[in-house]
Amino acid sequence: MSTPAARGLARVRSLLPVRGDLTAMRRSPRRDLMAGLTVAIVALPLALGFGVSSGLGAEAGLVTAVVAGALAAVFGGSNLQVSGPTGAMTVVLVPIVAAHGTGGVLAVGLIAGLMLLVLALVRAGRYMAYVPASVVEGFTLGIACVIGLQQIPNALGVAPPEGDKVLVVAGRAVEEFVRSPNWTAVLLAAAVAGTMLAGARWRPAVPFSIVAVIAATVAGQALSPGTVPTIGALPVGLPAPSLTFLDPSALASLLAPAVAVAALAALESLLSAQVADGMTVGEKHDPDRELFGQGLANIAAPLFGGVPATGAIARTAVNVRTGASSRLAALTHAVVLAVIVFAAAPLVSRIPLAALAGVLIATAVRMVEVGSLRAMARATRSDAVVLVLTAVATLALDLVYAVITGLAVAGALALRAVAKHARMDQVDFRSDLPGEHSDEEHALLAEHIVAYRIDGPLFFAGAHRFLLELSEVADVRVVILRMSRVTTMDATGALVLKDAVHKLNRRGIAVMTSGIRPGQRQALESVGALDLLRREGREYATTPEAIAGARAHLRDAGLLPSYNT
Repeated sequence: MSTPAARGLARVRSLLPVRGDLTAMRRSPRRDLMAGLTVAIVALPLALGFGVSSGLGAEAGLVTAVVAGALAAVFGGSNLQVSGPTGAMTVVLVPIVAAHGTGGVLAVGLIAGLMLLVLALVRAGRYMAYVPASVVEGFTLGIACVIGLQQIPNALGVAPPEGDKVLVVAGRAVEEFVRSPNWTAVLLAAAVAGTMLAGARWRPAVPFSIVAVIAATVAGQALSPGTVPTIGALPVGLPAPSLTFLDPSALASLLAPAVAVAALAALESLLSAQVADGMTVGEKHDPDRELFGQGLANIAAPLFGGVPATGAIARTAVNVRTGASSRLAALTHAVVLAVIVFAAAPLVSRIPLAALAGVLIATAVRMVEVGSLRAMARATRSDAVVLVLTAVATLALDLVYAVITGLAVAGALALRAVAKHARMDQVDFRSDLPGEHSDEEHALLAEHIVAYRIDGPLFFAGAHRFLLELSEVADVRVVILRMSRVTTMDATGALVLKDAVHKLNRRGIAVMTSGIRPGQRQALESVGALDLLRREGREYATTPEAIAGARAHLRDAGLLPSYNT
């Protein structure tokens, strides 16, 4: 028998890279290298933009794309996933920066990485399958709105106002622009966003984002040098790893933000890996290993000054569409970005913030799949409600509360729908009568016995409706409950059944049950309902046996003549 230590070690080994990963990287290296180069070109302006939007600066976004991108590529659970800074994570980080500063964000990222490792070890990845599509669509719509609103200050060429509520900050930025317009910034942002959106329709495979950013940088320097804010000086190379940002006295206050970051990293990474699987044939990610890889990435990135990272849906989609077949593509993307950090930092520093704002605005627009939203809204009223509530909560609250709200509402509506499927129908018991009987005998029995078949779940969401229906049984002497079709039963359902038996017994009505399944017995025994039935001798294995018991009860009461024996 293996010891707990041996089982734990085996669990860790199952999350580590395997020889097959290296073999896959050797199959089509040229195609993977080209895919990685393309993804890096697409990722560069996004990494810069998300770094600026997070409040830690463009260099933080680049560091994250390099460090987290490389580690997640090697240790993650998907062969095609590309990781780095994302818009969704940026939305979460802005209030953390406002409350705890740069050091707080780095500490939150490291703590969240440790949490992701724990989630991987306890096999939490499988629970991603329980997140409804309506929650995911609403979440994505809300994120797109938040990302777009976050870019308003840079797109208008004004200094970002104070605050962590995007609607308030965007409104203040507009007021500042009205007082002192900067039309050059507006034109640059609009030109970049327009070029990306039009180019995506014309030539989806061409990385128009980098083309538009280069053109905007040249135009900004030539037409209005100094009038449009730029990224500014970037350090050449990666900083040395450091733990100076950790303040033990502040760790307790950072746990809640870390939970939010870990939850978002898990949700977005697993969703992105799921999207990659759906775009290919034969690919299937390992959700627990993906959490493990993202955990290592988020532990390492803060050590070099990077922000928390997740799997990036847009970059992963580009990776798949350009022919990637192994982890080599995502690893190449990280290496190319590292070369840019070392070799092209002075050029990158001249990129206008308005151009990056245009990139992110276009990204936000492309995140919204109108067809998917329309289909989800038309599917059922419940899906539409969950989608809208999740999107509004994402915009008004924060992303984790939004997902919790969406899951809670979706769960409540699902329980309501399931509870509606529970039925209690009166059935004809004559086919189950043992022996031959005359019409007169059938009529006499029907005067005193009524049989009900319970179909579906008997649990808290619909059990009280069942009690109400059973309490309104007509004036008979025996009620037979056929329970073989009860799919599930919880403590509430068992208590309701016990209460119904008591109510009917007080009215002089005997209750017989038949077909109680093994899975129901534990709930019935826990509340004493099974003991009550056994004490009265009224729990039977089959319906014919229950009918025979009902006839015996009626004979004892003098309501059935002796010749029925």
